Amino acid sequence: MLVVKIVLFLFVLFYVAPLGMSALVYRLTGIGADWRTADRSSAGLLPPASSHPEAVVRVFAAPTVRWRGIFAVHCWMVLKPEGASSYSRYDYTAWGEPIRLNSFEADGRWFGRVPEVVFAADGDAASGLIPRLQARIDAYAFRNRGDYRAWPGPNSNTFVAAVLDAIPEAKIALPPNAIGKDYPYDGRWLRPTPSRTGLVLTLGGYAGVTVGWVEGLEISLLGAVAGVDVRRPALKLPGLGRFGLPESGEPHMAASRAAARL
Repeated sequence: MLVVKIVLFLFVLFYVAPLGMSALVYRLTGIGADWRTADRSSAGLLPPASSHPEAVVRVFAAPTVRWRGIFAVHCWMVLKPEGASSYSRYDYTAWGEPIRLNSFEADGRWFGRVPEVVFAADGDAASGLIPRLQARIDAYAFRNRGDYRAWPGPNSNTFVAAVLDAIPEAKIALPPNAIGKDYPYDGRWLRPTPSRTGLVLTLGGYAGVTVGWVEGLEISLLGAVAGVDVRRPALKLPGLGRFGLPESGEPHMAASRAAARL
């Protein structure tokens, strides 16, 4: 009986309470509620492509539209080969062809919400990544109409996770509230983490456990993730995301360098 009480207490503390706080924030701020008129203009996180000859790779994340933002973020990817005069933004969405190219500004606000930079690479580092990322985008399995499922996947976060799986040396961990990132996009319920520093066990995306040096410890219940990061100490909470040291200083430094060129 004591064990049951402890389990229930931990469930309320690490799952119910954070989601309740996220819902309260959404209720009080109302951000993203009116999605039809929400701002989707550039957030100024990228320099003008025409005056920036270097190669660029970015992964962005922002709370999803309307009430779904209580639970999850939407991730997307931006690529620009060296010398290209424009960015290529890739989203995976529920309407039309799932893989959408340049349907939105590359660094655009996601229905009113300014995105965060999850990963950034520039110059030679980006040039070395782009061919593998592009090949994985082109070969993505769930690319047909009707393949998209908001929960448990495959969704936008599943797509980005699958593409990033091509560059394990980048050691990228998507935000814990990127619901769908653990969906078995390759059909394997037990597989290496994207960084190849641990393992992911997922029960079809409905529940699972991730243990890795880069990803930390994550326990997923119905897509909601709670956990800890030891490498760069942080607490991960459903709906609210990650609290603690940033995943890495380099993405933020790269983003700052890009912004400084504006």
